[in-house]
Amino acid sequence: METQAFAEKGLRSALSTHTRPPRSSPLSASLIFWWRAMLKIKHIPEQMFDVTASPIMFLLMFTYLFGGALAGSTGEYLQFVLPGILVMTVAFITIYTGLGINSDIKKGIFDRFRSLPIWQPAFLVGALLGDTVRYTIASVVVVVLGLIMGFRPDGGAVGVLLSVLLLLVFSFSLSWVWIALGLVMRTPESLMAVSMIILFPLTFVSNVFVSPETMPVWLEALVDVNPITYLVTAIRGLMFDTTVAKEIGWVLLTCALLVTVFSPLTMYLYRKKR
Repeated sequence: METQAFAEKGLRSALSTHTRPPRSSPLSASLIFWWRAMLKIKHIPEQMFDVTASPIMFLLMFTYLFGGALAGSTGEYLQFVLPGILVMTVAFITIYTGLGINSDIKKGIFDRFRSLPIWQPAFLVGALLGDTVRYTIASVVVVVLGLIMGFRPDGGAVGVLLSVLLLLVFSFSLSWVWIALGLVMRTPESLMAVSMIILFPLTFVSNVFVSPETMPVWLEALVDVNPITYLVTAIRGLMFDTTVAKEIGWVLLTCALLVTVFSPLTMYLYRKKR
């Protein structure tokens, strides 16, 4: 018995030679996972294809293929369509937040992170912050390419910056939807399919490419209540220095509703995930 007690005492002494480090704060834990997202970009640069090549392709294709037919000249159509392409591009990129979470679940990394003694939402918040960098890069690509092509916003640099900021707020809010889906979908492929079914009508049944006045009455009514329509109108207004306080208000209200509904739902699914 004395030998066993001595062995247990020695084991406890060996395990407790160092003071246990303090638990990380919610901010530091979130920033660590944000840095993880940045390292993933460094080691897998191919995932930046959707951030760089896709916006370039969309802007060039819609401007030069359809600009003359829809607006009479590619230059005039560029002034109209660039804000819409900016919104559509970043909206589609938000899907990858949920895909990343779903992929981590499939690989078993998710369970490891959830078992750590950290602020539980840090994993999700860090992923969102990392993808916000991706949204910013995509926005810069679209705006810079547009300026090269001849896009000239009357609102100047301030209007463009405010537009991108509003878009980032909306994208951050929308990402919660895909994270929630990423926690319940069984595969990344199924998540991508469901996301596309949602996003395609939202982006194409809007004022991204054409004015709603050219549409049938019933379709125009749908476009007028589409949150993407309000976002595109708000961004066009900021870029061209027109009054869009009403549209900005609706966009911010939509963002608040998305976060209010889907962030608690996401955390519930996060804790209950098996």
